Amino acid sequence: MKRSLPDRYLTPVDLADLLGVPVETVYQWRRKQTGPRGFRVGRHLRFDPEDVSVWVESQMERAAA
Repeated sequence: MKRSLPDRYLTPVDLADLLGVPVETVYQWRRKQTGPRGFRVGRHLRFDPEDVSVWVESQMERAAA
């Protein structure tokens, strides 16, 4: 990714802002298991910036194929 990612875990709002999609899209990806890998901290959903980066790169490779 050209834009640097934060050094902290991302919230669904952070991820939506980063990718320019609605927050509901992030939750739909989670339900469909098509988005970046997320994990729960109690009842809060978080995303590892490294996992997000890997997922974005895989989406770009798939689009280029």
